[in-house]
Amino acid sequence: MTEVSADTVNGRSAARPALIRALNEQLLLEHIRQTGPCSRADLARVSGLSKPTVSLALANLERAGLVRLAGQRTGVPGRSALLYEVRPEAGLVLGLDIGMRYLRGAVADLAGGVRARTSRAVAAVDAGAPGGGVPGPRERVAELVRLADDICAEAGISRSSVIKTVVGSPGVYDRQHDLITLSGGIPGWDQPEALTALRSAFGPSLTIENDTDASALAERAHGAGKETENFVFVHVGTGIGMGLVVGGRLFRGAHGVAGEIAYMPLGARRAAASATSAGAGGTAVDPTEVQRRGTLEVAAAADGIVRAARNAGMTGDITARSVFEAAEHGDTRAVEVVAAEARLVARAICCVITVIDPSMVVLGGGVGQAPGFADAVRGELTLMAPVVPEVRVSALGTEVVVDGCLAAATALAWDQLVAALP
Repeated sequence: MTEVSADTVNGRSAARPALIRALNEQLLLEHIRQTGPCSRADLARVSGLSKPTVSLALANLERAGLVRLAGQRTGVPGRSALLYEVRPEAGLVLGLDIGMRYLRGAVADLAGGVRARTSRAVAAVDAGAPGGGVPGPRERVAELVRLADDICAEAGISRSSVIKTVVGSPGVYDRQHDLITLSGGIPGWDQPEALTALRSAFGPSLTIENDTDASALAERAHGAGKETENFVFVHVGTGIGMGLVVGGRLFRGAHGVAGEIAYMPLGARRAAASATSAGAGGTAVDPTEVQRRGTLEVAAAADGIVRAARNAGMTGDITARSVFEAAEHGDTRAVEVVAAEARLVARAICCVITVIDPSMVVLGGGVGQAPGFADAVRGELTLMAPVVPEVRVSALGTEVVVDGCLAAATALAWDQLVAALP
């Protein structure tokens, strides 16, 4: 890249020196963030800027508290070079995950170091409360605030010192109506009080991120997605969703609903079979649940697997995990339930393949990461898809949403800090 010019081009006004300086500083800072400690010569070489320009930019970034000296490069011929790195204390960010059953969170510095991390199960409110013991939006946010305060205390900071908070949540932020919509299984999360309570608790530093999109961001930053510019992250667990990364960037669509595969009209036959067998001891599907959560999620998420297993004649304390374990041990009913699940998920992925043609599919969530499930999905894709991308299992575990929120919060915090440079 060549040094930014202040010349007039095609009659347009020249860039002001302050703007040129700011662009150069942003360029160098981004390179240091991405690659780690760099010398002035390194930065001049990769940026195309002159060494005096690099020196001036680094001096300004150092005065602003964004970079610091990291030592000297040794063991190479010639004069030892001073190395610059991101200053971790430039700011702290908070990532939080609101799940149906668990709340998780972590605090990190702007160099990517996690200072504290914790999780806990969602506590039930009084049995007489609205929702029959299920926490409402304000109770859930209050639990999230307590979790955030505990994490910050463990890190030795106050929550007020956090410069950016990103909350991973089911659903999509609807700007027109100022609501979280398509929020799936969290009761009341699509009501105004949910967003009101979050804003009241976390203030102007708050950003809401879809939880599956956050997982895709984590995969891009830390997982298999580092290796490719175009991939999809498919979460199958208590819910189902997809995050799409196209050209190295998260793709949200015009209304933010890109990846909301829960609402694909797939799995209706499985749900209908549940309703038909309900009279013989099976479990019927509530039509309002289908409308609220989406046809595919009701059929293919963990509770859909449990429902299908019961309708197939399995008895006892059934969970999605126990169905997969029974299939591993050769239970023919469980084998068919798991095979049907793989076909259903493969059909959803096939639809996406024909639209964006990703080079990789990453499976996450309790069901998506179940042993053998990725192979089963891959096998189904070979029978229906025009091309079969690489299918991998996420290695990021249960903290994937939190890690994605931290990645998003870090990027937003840097944008904020760079914009404030003198």
